[in-house]
Amino acid sequence: MDLLKEILEHLQHGDDEKVTALTKKALEEKIQPKDILDKGLIAGMNIIGEKYKAHEIFLPDVLLAAKAMYAGMDLLKPLFIQEGIPTIGKVIIGSVHGDLHDIGKNLVGIMLKGAGFEVINLGNNVTPEKFIETAQQENAAVIGMSALLTTTMPVMKRVVDLLKEKGLSGRIKIIIGGAPVSEEFAQEIGADAYGYDSVNAVETVTRLMSKSR
Repeated sequence: MDLLKEILEHLQHGDDEKVTALTKKALEEKIQPKDILDKGLIAGMNIIGEKYKAHEIFLPDVLLAAKAMYAGMDLLKPLFIQEGIPTIGKVIIGSVHGDLHDIGKNLVGIMLKGAGFEVINLGNNVTPEKFIETAQQENAAVIGMSALLTTTMPVMKRVVDLLKEKGLSGRIKIIIGGAPVSEEFAQEIGADAYGYDSVNAVETVTRLMSKSR
């Protein structure tokens, strides 16, 4: 079995030590960092995403695989910075102001990183201004907002409205998600997309990125 396949396999088993050792070995054998990322780490996380979507594995399995992916990424990141290799794109994520729920949004962040995006996670209780300021500072193409309370959903509309006021609605796309949120609500407030789960959110962000290029 070649090294990239081994990385892919061990990542799926959540073996971060093995992924670290194999990533080091792959670099020693002069395998391109981008190939290690795409054909080892990201390919492994894509399989994890599909298995999670099909209910073949559960959240703890995803978190273990993500830990293994980060272990490999930690070795590759300095090389990407050195070589100036761009990521697919930058995504800002956070739970809206008044909402302290984190788990779903964090899982979306893991899946996005696993797909090769650079993710800036603002945490929870994020104000509309903070979302937009960070997106501008970081030159991010997408803002992802999560709400788990019906009472905090109106904050999502404030972010969309503020983006329009600043003339940024074409340049920065907005995706929303969370238990009480729906496709209809996304359309109603003028968001660009709705993600019904973490795997779908990654597919949707990928689509939004290709439109914003």
